[in-house]
Amino acid sequence: MNTTYFKAMDTMEKAGVDRQYMDGWACGFLHNPRRGEQHITEAYEAGYRDGHDQVMDGYKAWTGKKAA
Repeated sequence: MNTTYFKAMDTMEKAGVDRQYMDGWACGFLHNPRRGEQHITEAYEAGYRDGHDQVMDGYKAWTGKKAA
């Protein structure tokens, strides 16, 4: 594990980012398979894409939002 992952997760957690986004970001960053289709939310999908592409500031759009 590298420090990029831990720093990004810590930053998102402290900012109050939607948990679904954070879960997606972590899975994408680690190149894990996506969740089953019935469990994918808009926030998860956005996080997965950002994590996979190592986008570090996409979380700002999901700060303070509640999971659907």
